[in-house]
Amino acid sequence: MTSFKPQDDGNADLSAHDSFVNGAPHNTFARLRREDPLSWSEMKGGKGFWSLTRHADILDLNKNYQLLSSAQGIRMEDQTHEEYMARRTFQETDPPEHSRTRVLVAKAFSKPIVAQFDQQIRAICDSILDHVLEAREFDATKDIARQLPMRMLGQILGTPDADLDWLVEKGDQLIANTDPEFTQHVLDKADTDAFRLMPFRSPAGAELYQYAKELMRDKQKRGDTNGVLHLILQPDAHGNVISELEFRNFFCLLVAAGNDTTRYSIAASLYALANRPDLLRQIREGDAALWETAPDEFIRWASPTMHFRRTATRDFDYHGKQVKAGDKVLFWFVSANRDESVFDNPFELDLRRSPNRHVSFGQGGPHVCLGMWLARLEVRILLQELAKRITGIEQTAPHEFLRSNFIGGIKRLLVRITVK
Repeated sequence: MTSFKPQDDGNADLSAHDSFVNGAPHNTFARLRREDPLSWSEMKGGKGFWSLTRHADILDLNKNYQLLSSAQGIRMEDQTHEEYMARRTFQETDPPEHSRTRVLVAKAFSKPIVAQFDQQIRAICDSILDHVLEAREFDATKDIARQLPMRMLGQILGTPDADLDWLVEKGDQLIANTDPEFTQHVLDKADTDAFRLMPFRSPAGAELYQYAKELMRDKQKRGDTNGVLHLILQPDAHGNVISELEFRNFFCLLVAAGNDTTRYSIAASLYALANRPDLLRQIREGDAALWETAPDEFIRWASPTMHFRRTATRDFDYHGKQVKAGDKVLFWFVSANRDESVFDNPFELDLRRSPNRHVSFGQGGPHVCLGMWLARLEVRILLQELAKRITGIEQTAPHEFLRSNFIGGIKRLLVRITVK
């Protein structure tokens, strides 16, 4: 049976994407939680950063946006003010500015609205499984985990099905811009200065923006007022309208973050099922209570968004260290989700874990993930529908992780299934 225990030596360089090519370096995070919960790291080619690794500390500081701001970027990389202003989304703003944009789109992702997608998601899952299960052996990330969020993205954005592969390919170029499998413009290996004012420092941002403009022009001609894109373009209570730049960056964010994080949550779930046969039995026999808790446990275990960065607005002391104004502070959600002081046996999956105080959605602060209800529903329905159709799933080759210290996920997972 495959061990879910981490394999790193406990001294990984958290600034290096290569430190994550075999999965998150959890031995390093465990050491930091024990010995140095606010630790300093140097960064080649940029400013160093502080790492916050304990669950309680992340919950404590995540809510304090006056002290630790999102308004200078949420990724580890350094940006000039010009680059930040050109590339920012509402994720990279603080209240009240963040709140004004968020309120425009929050209702489209609310729990009651998302619940209405149940049958729609089931139909998509049936279509995916009808096709893939005939093969018996396949890449579960590509053929299952990638397919569901991609097709739901099309439903939410109102895009033609024929465009979905292209959209997701461009989204991968944005959010996986550190992995040479997904982009020719690898952030830390190529000169990307020509694209420094584009979302995610990628030329794909310009292509997506042009697509979004044409999509909305076509929707307006047809009088189509459905979907989140129409909502984001409406004036707020004060008559303010989102700018073209803000709309471009929001669209890119939806395409990238709205697809990848759920994809890698599903991929991690399938990897777990392939290596722990008892988990498949549990979900096949699962009652309503199990399905209330299981999606969150799979998402905790996956932790696809590994960190968000904040920037100190003033000097402050924490854990005996002095953080200076302008310092970068990284909230390592992937570490908090394995914190032994909060989660018993954190490297294993307990599908009935309750309470489950994971922070995969950025809980505790103003930036809690808009798509959390949709992600939970997609994970739940996909696993329910899969469990109805198969009696076994096993991994047939070593899996491969994304080269990224920002988004964590299994990008290739070869499996063999046994059907009923």
